[in-house]
Amino acid sequence: WQKQITSGKLLAGGSCPHVKLHRCFATPIESQMIDITQLLFRSDTEIAQFESTHALGTRARLAFALLLYTGQRRSDVVRMGRQHIKAGKIEVVQDKTGKRLILSVHSRLQEAIEATPSNHLTFLTTANGKPFTANGFGNFFKDCCREAGLPENCAAHGLRKAMSTRLANAGNSANQIAAVTGHTTLSEVSRYTRAANQESLATEAMKSIK
Repeated sequence: WQKQITSGKLLAGGSCPHVKLHRCFATPIESQMIDITQLLFRSDTEIAQFESTHALGTRARLAFALLLYTGQRRSDVVRMGRQHIKAGKIEVVQDKTGKRLILSVHSRLQEAIEATPSNHLTFLTTANGKPFTANGFGNFFKDCCREAGLPENCAAHGLRKAMSTRLANAGNSANQIAAVTGHTTLSEVSRYTRAANQESLATEAMKSIK
């Protein structure tokens, strides 16, 4: 048998370690846990590898651009459509938080949208022309990552983190990053700014040594 674990608790009783869980199952032999903080695109090389595999005009490339250049969760990306874009801005109401965001459409995202014609209300649909569920989209994107020869821990959520990292490395504050990602608290966002600040400060410190 398998007992699914949600929110760090076994439905049958007991608990998991306090980590953020994507999916967790308990079996009589072992527990499997996937920590979503590890679902990463670790470098620009992996991002470039995905783009070189999936050309503009494909569902995979549009999915990639929507994830990376909005910094949103898969549950939000699957509901985005052309009707949400006005005057170069895209409106997002986050599924998880209910928070309303207005984001500038990045030129790379606009390029991907224009290269991928669609008559549907959502940018992304299944092979049958139906809207994706969040889980279905996650599986689809995971397959796209495998096709690109990327590590198994590369997944949709990793591009949200990749955008947060890029924004931090560009010198944006935690508040600015949260304005894009929609994080309700700054504690998680601050991890990205601290990492970016550490590198910058360390670089300047080493320059001071004669």
